[in-house]
Amino acid sequence: MDNETAAGHITRKTVLRAALAAGMAAPAVLMGVPALARTLTDAEAAPALTPECDDGDDPTPEQTEGPYFKPNSPLRSSLLEAGTTGVRLTVSGYVFGLACRPIAGVLLDFWQADVNGAYDNTGFRFRGHQFTDATGAFELTTIVPGLYPGRTRHLHVKLQAPGRPVLTTQLYFPNEPRNNTDSIFDPRLLMTVRDAGTAKEAAFDFVLNVPQGPGPTPTPTATPTGAPGGTWAAGTAYRAGDAVTYGGPGYVCLQAHTAQAGWEPPNVPALWRTA
Repeated sequence: MDNETAAGHITRKTVLRAALAAGMAAPAVLMGVPALARTLTDAEAAPALTPECDDGDDPTPEQTEGPYFKPNSPLRSSLLEAGTTGVRLTVSGYVFGLACRPIAGVLLDFWQADVNGAYDNTGFRFRGHQFTDATGAFELTTIVPGLYPGRTRHLHVKLQAPGRPVLTTQLYFPNEPRNNTDSIFDPRLLMTVRDAGTAKEAAFDFVLNVPQGPGPTPTPTATPTGAPGGTWAAGTAYRAGDAVTYGGPGYVCLQAHTAQAGWEPPNVPALWRTA
């Protein structure tokens, strides 16, 4: 989402994002510290923090999955491989909930076209998934995708917070001529992009429809006492194709990951399917 509203007001999330990047603790950010997202001039005062996450930072809009999604992408934050051509692109940001607090352990599954506008439908080139770290941050290293008929330049992504529904959406590049003719394009999904030598750096913060109350950064919900038994176990490193049971039914792993409380098979269709 954009760092500022149309009126130029720096949002609460922007202040939090800047503080997280600087290594500050989240609770201190929400107690009136000066904005770190820009340099204030002598004539400016630190903007007041909004009390709710409703300052232009509504949940990130959904978009169509398209025909090229494939499950079981590899766990990796870099989609670059030997011989990769194209303009290098780094996309970074945070994943927030409705109270503008970051969410750890969010699954992000990215896929995109290559420099020629083609998708790899037989292998996993330019496909990969990762998880947000303890501060809710993610970083993807890839290339600027090519164009193909009917679409503007874009990245695909699926996100899922622990125990929450999947959000499927797309990210866009500013100042692309085809943004004006692409019927799917949504300006709310524009990344902030800048040149970095011969490469490009982009930033985007996702806001998931995850309720959050006052308190520290949430952690995945622990499995309640008396939860259904089975062979699934938190802390286990599962590979694609591994089979487990949980609460009776069997499940097959779709993507390599280390299990954690809150990621039980019934709750995470991005990671498990019913056997």
